[in-house]
Amino acid sequence: MGGRLTGVRHLLPVALHQDRKSIAPWIALISVLSASSVLVYDWVFPDPEAQRILQLNVTANPAMALIFGKPVDLTTADGFNAWRAGALGMFFSGLMAIFIVVRNSRAEEDSGRAELVASGVIGREARPAVAVALAAMAALLLGVVSALVTIAFGGGVANSIMLSATFTASALLFAGVGVVAAQIGSDARAANTLAVTVLGALFVARGYIDSSGAPDWAAWLTPFGWLQETRPAVDNIWWPLALVVGLALVLVGVGLALHARRDFGMGLVPPRPGPARAGAVGTLWGLALRLHRSALASWMVGFAVLGILLGFLANTVTDVFAENPGIAQILASGAVAQEDLVAEFLLTMIRILGIYAAVHGVQVVMRLYAEELEFRADPLLGGATTRAAHLASHAVIAFLSTAVGMMVAGSVMGWVADATGDTIGFADVLGQTVATIPAVWVLVGLALAVVGAKPSKRLAGWMAVVATFAITILGPMFTLDEWVLDISPLWHVPNVQAADPAWGGLVGLVLVAAAFTAVGFAGYRRRDIA
Repeated sequence: MGGRLTGVRHLLPVALHQDRKSIAPWIALISVLSASSVLVYDWVFPDPEAQRILQLNVTANPAMALIFGKPVDLTTADGFNAWRAGALGMFFSGLMAIFIVVRNSRAEEDSGRAELVASGVIGREARPAVAVALAAMAALLLGVVSALVTIAFGGGVANSIMLSATFTASALLFAGVGVVAAQIGSDARAANTLAVTVLGALFVARGYIDSSGAPDWAAWLTPFGWLQETRPAVDNIWWPLALVVGLALVLVGVGLALHARRDFGMGLVPPRPGPARAGAVGTLWGLALRLHRSALASWMVGFAVLGILLGFLANTVTDVFAENPGIAQILASGAVAQEDLVAEFLLTMIRILGIYAAVHGVQVVMRLYAEELEFRADPLLGGATTRAAHLASHAVIAFLSTAVGMMVAGSVMGWVADATGDTIGFADVLGQTVATIPAVWVLVGLALAVVGAKPSKRLAGWMAVVATFAITILGPMFTLDEWVLDISPLWHVPNVQAADPAWGGLVGLVLVAAAFTAVGFAGYRRRDIA
């Protein structure tokens, strides 16, 4: 085995030097996510009454558990931090590890650099071992930085270390998933898609278990559940971390074994040979559709699955109300009607769908610039194809696919909810879903404006999605000012079940999306390619 790992000691410092700027933002993001929870807690929830209201608001909306997990103790800053940053931090940690491993293993093969490196005295498993080692270093550094920053901002020492350790364990686990996916996928993009799909599926499964009132043993069905069983800031149980690390080691071993058996530059699932004739791909619009075909299929399956899960979840909301003594008391007093809580629950779920659709739309737009970086846009634009047509072929797919995806998810969710219970009707779900599409288009339009006019700032397209998520889902909880909430396009979506919905907001959203799109086309016509 030592011979097959020859060269790791020399390759690892080089990989670390090249990838450090890509790793640092992930560590900063997750550390800030944790530290900010501790920082704002005493300011936003200064007394027991405010903390009690927080507990009621969170438990009254099962959709919150879908994202953040079940709250254990929201009466302390550390307990609130474990709830708000725990599941999301583990998700982002896993995402970081996947990208590090695939970028430093399979992507190097696709670029041709790995073949140049392999011509030297390098063991066969050296490159994937370096990728995994780099991800492990990033995971450990994330744990240390997150713990130190959280403690510096007022977090308890043991509690902060425990929570940060779950981030590290999650990153180690999905480094293993990433190295296996790198051997299976036909290229780096396929490997990333496969690994992220596994990550997303496990996260959604964890969310459904937490929000559907499943029995306690169901938490052990996903690795995220194992990490949650550490119960940071409450019990700080360390041994579940060993299960996650053990699984990570097994996956890494499987990945290295697969790497030893596959052909260089090829995945275990090879790409299909192209057709003898171009067919529809011979046209600009057909080519654009072909480029996005695999991603579109995966995302549409995701929309349908999410619709099924949310549809079943919709009929658990009344059970949650009945099982929560505090909420039952409020309903009995007449201070809040059950219909209002159900409507808020529906709004939250549709907003989650909207954010999911926005991620898909932004990904489609970013593929346009990826084609430039891989020098595939130049031959197209060197012919009779205009820049406007080239941009339009991707923009139309981004706008239409997000709308279709929302309709698929909304229709499935409404049908399941209507067929399995009487809490929420099909028309209510579908109507609210359609009303949310213009808000999604605003985020897609912003990404299009940035990629079209200033692609060096394309990170702003992703940051807009993150900011929308934070403001829309967490803003009301932190009692943010109305002008801050108005920054989120989802905040302007009317409640279609209200007596007098504010339909004017939809007109404004469409105009903003059109303006962003116009900026993108104007900028793309003038800027240099790649």
